[in-house]
Amino acid sequence: MLSAYVEIIRIRFLMMLAYRVNYYSGIIIYAINIGAYYFLWKAIYGDASSLAGFTVDQMTTYVAVGWMARAFYFNNLDREIAREIKDGSVAVHMIRPYQYLLVKMMQGLGEGLFRLLLFSIPGMVIIVLLFPVTLPTDVFTWSVFLLMLVFSFLVNSQINVLIGLFAFFVENNEGLIRMKRVAVDLFSGLIIPLSFFPGWAESVLGLLPFQAVTYLPSSVFTGRVSGGDIWHAVGIQVLWFVLLIAPIYFVWIKARKRLFVQGG
Repeated sequence: MLSAYVEIIRIRFLMMLAYRVNYYSGIIIYAINIGAYYFLWKAIYGDASSLAGFTVDQMTTYVAVGWMARAFYFNNLDREIAREIKDGSVAVHMIRPYQYLLVKMMQGLGEGLFRLLLFSIPGMVIIVLLFPVTLPTDVFTWSVFLLMLVFSFLVNSQINVLIGLFAFFVENNEGLIRMKRVAVDLFSGLIIPLSFFPGWAESVLGLLPFQAVTYLPSSVFTGRVSGGDIWHAVGIQVLWFVLLIAPIYFVWIKARKRLFVQGG
């Protein structure tokens, strides 16, 4: 059975190769996006050496690694699941001898690996050449960051799966999907680091899973989180990965009892 899931990852990876030109152009778009944020933050800093605990160099690196990490953990599992619910193909998946939700996660992983190898890594090389990005020099930081990147993918994909399953109940969850995408980008710290939020807002966001997607791994990469705090950050990611399993399982059980096919 394990080999079947590995094959699903391979198939999705090969499928993404058919659209690789889109991702090559995406590298340019991301570079422009990161450049815009770089000059914006440079203007915000002005003559200040640091803001909210970030130096200018740390902020530049944070923005660059945050957006390139997004290329790996980002996927459209929520829209895929919603579409399969609407056209009824989810019913076919339900009777097949595999776990539907696990298959979706493996498909997302195949897409993520493609983005990592053909988007994030070459994109990061270009960004380092264009902007003053400071990369870690020790193997430990790189190793922990890659581990945290895996959990970024897992937590983000779990959120996507959970939102996608709501199509069973609301029939059209496009608005919910769009709201989720904005919430993840904003509250994960991708657009604005959480330390720039007011104290009460930062405390509230610290109780939500979004920080595990971007803010924590990027903070470790830039060196803002170090020592024993690194394992605390990893622990938060692991905790949210475990906690999100319960609501996904609950919604999936409820959803299977009320399948309503809109198309066919």
